[in-house]
Amino acid sequence: MARKKRVHRKYWKPDVEYNSLLVGRFIGHLTMSGKRSVAETIVYESFDIIHTKTKKGGLNTFEQALKNVSPLMELKSRRIGGSNYQVPIPVAGDRRATIAMRWIINASRARKGEKMAIRLAEEFIDASEKKGSAIRKREDTHRMAEANKAFAHFA
Repeated sequence: MARKKRVHRKYWKPDVEYNSLLVGRFIGHLTMSGKRSVAETIVYESFDIIHTKTKKGGLNTFEQALKNVSPLMELKSRRIGGSNYQVPIPVAGDRRATIAMRWIINASRARKGEKMAIRLAEEFIDASEKKGSAIRKREDTHRMAEANKAFAHFA
């Protein structure tokens, strides 16, 4: 009998302004309590803020930020012989984007002071320049995976 639950694929819709599946997924992850229109407003406003601050396109900065934050390795906990080991495993493409989106959203929610659109725009700019909280999270994950490389044969 299978121990794991069956994975049901979620089919994301592209966003209305850029017709991008990636932006649509990000809006879906940002949505809270079913308020998708509020999440759309936040994302589009942050793209406008990025454009005014950096004179680059908001969508280009967003894609660069996601690419920079996406992890190559992650740690999975495995129970072997009564002990738990943190086993490093490579991350597949779709999950890489999901983790990167989650880290960017959490980092921007952790920033305090301004509106969410401003915090999100600043996090996108920082991530595209390879600095910021989301990049630090990625580096910590890679460092932990490197430290636990001895347990890779348990994967």
